[in-house]
Amino acid sequence: MFIVVIGIVMTVMRSQLASAADVTYTNPVMAGDYPDPSVIRVGDDYYATATSSEWGPQFPLLHSTDLVNWEIVGPVLKQRPSWAAGNFWAPEISFWNGHYFVYYTARKKDGPLAVAVATADRPEGPYTDHGPLVAQDDGSIDADPVTDETGERWLVWKEDGNSRRQPTPIWAQQLDETGTKLIGEKHELIRNDEPWEGGLVEGPFILKRGDYFYLFYSGNGCCGRGCTYAMGVARSKALLGPWEKNPANPIMTGTEQVKCPGHGSIVTDPQGRYWLLHHAYDAKTFTFTGREMWLEEVKFGADDWPTINDGNGPAITAPSPFGAKQKHAELSFDDDFASGDLRPGWQWPQNNMPIIALKGGVLELTPQPERATDTAGAIVARSTTSGDYTATTLVTVRDLRPGVTVGLAAIGDPGNAIGVGITESKAIVWQRQRDEQKTLAELPKVDWAKVYLQIRVANGNRFLFSVSRDGKDWQPVGDQADGGYLPPWDRSIRIGLTAGGAADATGKFDFLRIEPSKSRF
Repeated sequence: MFIVVIGIVMTVMRSQLASAADVTYTNPVMAGDYPDPSVIRVGDDYYATATSSEWGPQFPLLHSTDLVNWEIVGPVLKQRPSWAAGNFWAPEISFWNGHYFVYYTARKKDGPLAVAVATADRPEGPYTDHGPLVAQDDGSIDADPVTDETGERWLVWKEDGNSRRQPTPIWAQQLDETGTKLIGEKHELIRNDEPWEGGLVEGPFILKRGDYFYLFYSGNGCCGRGCTYAMGVARSKALLGPWEKNPANPIMTGTEQVKCPGHGSIVTDPQGRYWLLHHAYDAKTFTFTGREMWLEEVKFGADDWPTINDGNGPAITAPSPFGAKQKHAELSFDDDFASGDLRPGWQWPQNNMPIIALKGGVLELTPQPERATDTAGAIVARSTTSGDYTATTLVTVRDLRPGVTVGLAAIGDPGNAIGVGITESKAIVWQRQRDEQKTLAELPKVDWAKVYLQIRVANGNRFLFSVSRDGKDWQPVGDQADGGYLPPWDRSIRIGLTAGGAADATGKFDFLRIEPSKSRF
């Protein structure tokens, strides 16, 4: 009887394992603009963060239990650090000596790019900023902490020489016992000296496995339509070298479906497998949805060199690490502002945090006084996750003051945007390109108490704008508009709620809904 029971149990277990192995995930695991991701495992949980660039709050903090389904749980930094002016790039999350660390890049006010650090007692924070550790004249970016073969803690980073047409060394320097200051002398590990690396190497991540340290890094151009990014690896038996670059580099390059993969970090699962989170562009939506978050298994061969997807570029689909089904809920977004707090994932220009209040299911959006006369003086936005989508909101326009505009816009950055708004009983489509604003179309006699605003988007760059009294019958405002100019070099388009145009301007919004489109135009 005992043998029969054991046999039944083993059969069930084999069936469950086979069933789990049949479950696949599809990349990206986090759609939208999440460049330079880093990840750690905390027990059965995984935490990740990514570049926020010129959007606040600084660095989204994401959580997962299976590596394929992620949710935003907050930011690393709720307020922009007082010492920093912008360029919030490449956060690297880690655990050491009883604390959690996020080493990150930002530009000093009136100074160069710097590597700074924030710490917390829990992975989800709250984090305390400790300011810059290093800021070389050429700029210091892309930090990665690592423990050497003797147990000492070091910081590895890139000197941003390519910004001045200089080489780009990857440096290592010892950290003090707090992990917030550098001590001793810096040591060069590698630099760009192979043709595929082009003008730079960057995004270092060091993994210790067996006898070797493995330095995963990226080379060439990271961003925009002309990007040429790829990933390589070097290894050494000591942190300070000598380092040997893989003769098979680059070990991951783009394909027809995926462009410019690179800059990531690696985490192990309880089974001892290695998983890389990195960014890449979808070839179809490309710069309009930005550098999205992809997951790859890293495998090591008999020669002790790592491979990714057998060298065939990023995997489109692969077996799910824990047999978890992928929800992809992030492809749609719906916020009715019923909560008393703004949900995680909302963003605003990092140098222009608006005044936000949630009252009775309504979001009230008010510009800072010095921005009040700007049509989009206040912006609160969400990252787009597809090239074909429809965004809708409902605004209260009753008793709008003269000159005040409330609206819905597609935003590359504050100087490049296009949107539909209500002002003085008319609907307008406005465009801003290189800080020059003009009105593209007007629809008079929109004097309803509340107005639905809608933007339909195709291919990421074609826009149609409409208004409605009831959310069913829509009136177009102007013709199709081109938004191909919107994405900045290193970011994607956001869909934002906007308010401004006059002193004491406030916009009142009932919801924001973003849905993938079922049809094109």
